[in-house]
Amino acid sequence: MTEDNQNITPRPDSSISRRQEDLINRGLELARKFNSPAQNEPAEYTYEFLRKWGSKGSEDGQFTGPRKLAIDSYGNVYVADRHAHRIQVFNSQGNFLRKWGSAGSEDDQFNVPNGLALDGDGNVYVADWRNHRIQVFNSEGNFLRKWGSKGSEDGQFNVPNGLALGGDGNVYVVDQYNHRIQVFDSQGNFFHQWGSAGSEDGQFNVPNGLALDGDGNVYVADQYNHRIQVFNSEGNFLRKWGSKGRRDGQFNVPNGLALDGDGNVYVADQYNHRIQVFDSQGNFLHQWGSKGNKDGQFNYDYYSSGIGIDSDGNVYVSDGGNHRIQVFKPVRLT
Repeated sequence: MTEDNQNITPRPDSSISRRQEDLINRGLELARKFNSPAQNEPAEYTYEFLRKWGSKGSEDGQFTGPRKLAIDSYGNVYVADRHAHRIQVFNSQGNFLRKWGSAGSEDDQFNVPNGLALDGDGNVYVADWRNHRIQVFNSEGNFLRKWGSKGSEDGQFNVPNGLALGGDGNVYVVDQYNHRIQVFDSQGNFFHQWGSAGSEDGQFNVPNGLALDGDGNVYVADQYNHRIQVFNSEGNFLRKWGSKGRRDGQFNVPNGLALDGDGNVYVADQYNHRIQVFDSQGNFLHQWGSKGNKDGQFNYDYYSSGIGIDSDGNVYVSDGGNHRIQVFKPVRLT
C-alpha cells in the first residue's frame, strides 16, 4: 500500500452518484411524459366494416354505378345513382325511403348525376354531369331551380362534378373539364372561379371530389395529378400532398373526398381500391381496402367513388363497381 492510500476514509463513488442523478432525471422525464395531456398526439383508429346495401339493377335500393353521396342531419343517405339517372334516399341502416329523377334534360331529369351536396335546410344540390348544370331540389325531391349550360364562360360548365356548400351558403363546384373551381351563391349567381389545366400549384388535371372545412378552406381531389390541393375560400393556394404510387400517402387517381368533425381528410384512392385518411396538413393516418367484392373491399376499375361521414363518425362509401354502399365504424385504439 502506498503512503497516499494509508488511513484514508473511503468516499462515496462519484460514478454511483452520477448514475443516481441519471436515474432521477429519467424518472422526472417519464413522469412529465405520462402526466401531461397528449393534446398534440392524434388518436389512432381502425375502421371496422359495419354494414352494406345494394346490388346491380334498377329497382328501388339497387344501383348502376353509385357515385357521390351526402348525409343529412337525420342520418339519411342521399346517393347519386349515376347510370340510372336518379337520386335515391335511404335511412342510415340502408332502408329505401324515396327516389326521384329519370333520363333526360327537363327539370327533374338527369343525364348522369354525379356530385351531390345538402344545405342547412335539407335542400339537395345535384351536379347534372352531361346536362352541364346544377339542379336544386327540396329534401322530398321537388324541383326548385337550376343554373348552368355547356361552355367555358363564368357560370358555364364542362361536366360539373364535386359539390360542396360553405357555411355562408355559397356553392363550390368542380368544373371538371374546364379544370377549375367555380363559386356561386345558393341561387346560382356567379361569384368567382380559380384554376386552369396543368400541374403547377393551383392548376388541375381533371379535378373530381371537393370538401370544405370549418374555416372555409377548400380541399380538392386533383385526379390525374394524383394529389390533394387545399385553398382558402378565395381560391388562394395553401398546400398540397400526394404523388402517383401505391405507398401510404400516394394515390392512383384520387376522387371521392370528405372531412370528419376533427378536420381529417378521407380520400377514395380509385385504382388502388382503398380509402386513405390524413390530417388537415396532409399527414398520413390510416388506410383500408383492397380490390374485390368482399366486405371492406372495393371495385373502382370503371367507377369513381363518393364518401360521406355521419355525426357519429361512421364512414359511408359508394362502391361503384360492386353497385353498393358500404359503411365503416371508427374504432379508437389509443
